[in-house]
Amino acid sequence: MLDKTKTNKELGLQVHKYLEEKGVETPIYIHNDLDALSKINMIESMFIEIMKTLNLDLKDDSLIETPKRVAKMYVNEIFWGLDYANFPKITTVENKMQYDEMIIEKDIKVSSQCEHHLVTIDGFAHIAYIPKETVIGLSKMNRIVEFFSKRPQIQERLTEQIFYALSYLLNTEDIAVTVHAKHFCVISRGVEDVNSSTVTSKVGGAFKSVPSLKQEYLTLIRS
Repeated sequence: MLDKTKTNKELGLQVHKYLEEKGVETPIYIHNDLDALSKINMIESMFIEIMKTLNLDLKDDSLIETPKRVAKMYVNEIFWGLDYANFPKITTVENKMQYDEMIIEKDIKVSSQCEHHLVTIDGFAHIAYIPKETVIGLSKMNRIVEFFSKRPQIQERLTEQIFYALSYLLNTEDIAVTVHAKHFCVISRGVEDVNSSTVTSKVGGAFKSVPSLKQEYLTLIRS
């Protein structure tokens, strides 16, 4: 859940620039100056027209507030990761203990929306890294996953964004990211396959160059 007291726009814009350099940024207009209320009002008016086009009676007491509900949901709940003013504050501390083994956080919740159909992507992420000069607060990895999930996504790009954001913040490529998710654009429409899921991964540094380290990571996330 977005906590406006724990955000850092300046850091977010730095990460945005880095993702652009790496070619993995979401196609967004970063300098859209509309405030949240203006966005909600505009989306509400447009969604009224969509519902009318679908022959829905907006005078019905069950439907009359739906356009506003959808608009508020888009801006405040499921797409707030499009605004880098909402990028989380990230706490890193000096690696005084010189810890040089793998740190893994498993089963981080992923709740996103497919950018092709705007329906749910539901799953989890695993993150591992080997510290150098700094270590990151554990909850901050959850926050990074959450931020990049709260926007229209494709899973491959989401995986890359998590990887490169952490690489920038920790100044290392000794990072591994795996995302395992179900896509409701596959489950609820089209092929309607309720059983399939998608796994994507991005590894760098020692996780790529040392096969035994990558195997250890894969063994630990499966355990």
